[in-house]
Amino acid sequence: MRAGDARLSIDCGSATTVAVLAWAEGSASALSFDGSPYLPSSVFVGADGQVWTGQRAWQAAAEQPSRLIPSPRRPADNDLSTDGARVDALDLAAAPLRRVAAEAERVAGGPVRDVRLVVPAGWGPRRRTWMRQVAHRAGLLQPRLVEAPVAVAEHLLATGVQWPVGSFVGVCDVGAGAEVTVLRRGPAGFEVLATLADPAAGGVAIDQALTVAVTGERDAPEEGAGQWTVAQSVRAAKEALATHPAVTVPLPDRPPVIANTAMLEDAARPALQRVGALAREAIAAAELTAADLAGIYCVGGSAPLPQLSAVIAEHAGVTPMLVAEPGLAAALGAADAGAGSPFTPGAVEVAVPPVRRAVAIAVPGLASLALIGQFFLTADYRNGSRALPGLHYWVVLNWGELAVAAVFAVVACLAAGTVLGSLIAARSPSTDIRSEGGKVSVGILAAVSLGVAAAGLYAVVASQYFGLPVGGFLRWALWPVTPIVVMAVAMAVVAARQWRVPRGGWSALLTVPTGSVSSGALGMLLVQYSLTADRWPHLVLWIDLAGRVGGLLLGVAVVMALVTPLVFRLILAAPLAVISAAIVSWPASGVLGVFYAVAVAVWWAARLWTRVVRPAPSTPIGQAPPLNMGRAAPSGGGG
Repeated sequence: MRAGDARLSIDCGSATTVAVLAWAEGSASALSFDGSPYLPSSVFVGADGQVWTGQRAWQAAAEQPSRLIPSPRRPADNDLSTDGARVDALDLAAAPLRRVAAEAERVAGGPVRDVRLVVPAGWGPRRRTWMRQVAHRAGLLQPRLVEAPVAVAEHLLATGVQWPVGSFVGVCDVGAGAEVTVLRRGPAGFEVLATLADPAAGGVAIDQALTVAVTGERDAPEEGAGQWTVAQSVRAAKEALATHPAVTVPLPDRPPVIANTAMLEDAARPALQRVGALAREAIAAAELTAADLAGIYCVGGSAPLPQLSAVIAEHAGVTPMLVAEPGLAAALGAADAGAGSPFTPGAVEVAVPPVRRAVAIAVPGLASLALIGQFFLTADYRNGSRALPGLHYWVVLNWGELAVAAVFAVVACLAAGTVLGSLIAARSPSTDIRSEGGKVSVGILAAVSLGVAAAGLYAVVASQYFGLPVGGFLRWALWPVTPIVVMAVAMAVVAARQWRVPRGGWSALLTVPTGSVSSGALGMLLVQYSLTADRWPHLVLWIDLAGRVGGLLLGVAVVMALVTPLVFRLILAAPLAVISAAIVSWPASGVLGVFYAVAVAVWWAARLWTRVVRPAPSTPIGQAPPLNMGRAAPSGGGG
């Protein structure tokens, strides 16, 4: 993979920095720093002016604590001073980003041009401009700023959470500080309705309170070799107490202390009570009630604290949900945000299908025409012919061939659904249709209508051609495609409500496997040939063999539509192909055609379920290593 195909998202929090590298085909990985996805945001300024980051900065701070800058992300108008030395504040804030850029370049094999920076929703123009300057100083190309709660919401959508357009969602980010935001999902994305923040309501305040409880000292430890050692030990103890009832906290120049969950609860209670109050106030500021929310979701390094859920439920009236990998959620969402081309309401570009999409449209379309042509030309007249019909003549027809031709007509039209949607949107004054979901929804409905119209046309023309009542033709042309039409309408509803874009996009979802279409068409052509060919004695064996091969191909086509894994296809293909080959006959031809039509409907039902309604969650990435009491653990990626 090339560096130009990668997207780099960075969540530079007050306490820790995390970064995710995402690729065009959908994979993503968290960058690792000193063996962990969490890079401490603190920086250490050496005597020679060199700036150190990560664990090296914390280790150096044990000897010279006055040279450590715990949170360089906070904007500063002037230079900072460390031990009398003046240091550019932008250089300090850029140090963690510079290290992230270097690691991303190493992993991607070159500079990454698409960069997204996560920022708090409450940051105004001044702070956002300052963050862009920091990124420029770090050597990053012009970044796109993504608000943290919006990034979290986008990540939740990508992992399967369902919110119809118009839903209200709360995001509680508890990192070094706390920020609670209420969002509304609109047709084009998420809108921030209200956001409230308090830097004293997160991990830093809890660490300070727990330090007092552990050391028994009201004041912070005096500056010296032990100051940052105590900070590291207490922070690691806080993280460990989220999953253990008690831990041993090593302290410099004194015996270790046992910290338990009761101590953590007492230390965290004031800060978490403030988080609960922020949640209540944010909901009120958005002019909503708890009943209006689709849910509250907690992220950030301090979000796993067990009592956080109860406190928010008590204050806000909504029991929150903890997001998987809470420290990485914002960075993961920012990596996916706007991965496609941004939609411009003022101009709609008509998409030109690539070769694969053109093949997906052309193959079923040509197969449908071939089948309906053979259906007309090879019908078996009894007691007369089409030119000289008898007084009481009848026609023996392969109803299965008519059914499969109708199915392929609908399949071809649906494969062109997104193209039709773009064409309609380009000529529509309605902004609803010109939205991405509106284009897809209208395109699917137009495509399925066109496909059903083509199937109905087949029936009407066949009725006139053979001089027979139209009822039987309509039954075999329209009833087999009914389940497919139902699936198409369901997909149109999902697209209109914009629950989520399926993995691979709508074009991939609307495409039936070309191999299944080709196999089914060839199989039905062979079956019809075996049923209608002149049975000369020296050709009977070959004609019968063609029919059996045709039935076998129809069985294979059904299996290719029903299952995707190659192993399952091989297991099911043998018995199903043998059965379909064995029953080839005039009476069974309709059964084979309907069976294939049902298989195509099942194909779309499975795709709709697995890619839109209940998509499989992505594989967790970047899990933090086991906690080491001798090292600092993260206290928040987005505080």
